[in-house]
Amino acid sequence: MKPKVAINKELCTGCMTCKEVCPMGVFEEENNKSVAKHESECIGCRACEAQCPENAIEIKFEES
Repeated sequence: MKPKVAINKELCTGCMTCKEVCPMGVFEEENNKSVAKHESECIGCRACEAQCPENAIEIKFEES
């Protein structure tokens, strides 16, 4: 199963907590919002999902 990063742009405040906690460097800031620029590096640990103060990130798993 391959992780897919879903960011709700309406909830995202651009605090970049996700970037701070991600061990794989998946996130970058773009237009004051978080973007999963390196999604292929995601290991599905869900640190971003758990730490996002706005609950704007959801990790979904898809068939590879």
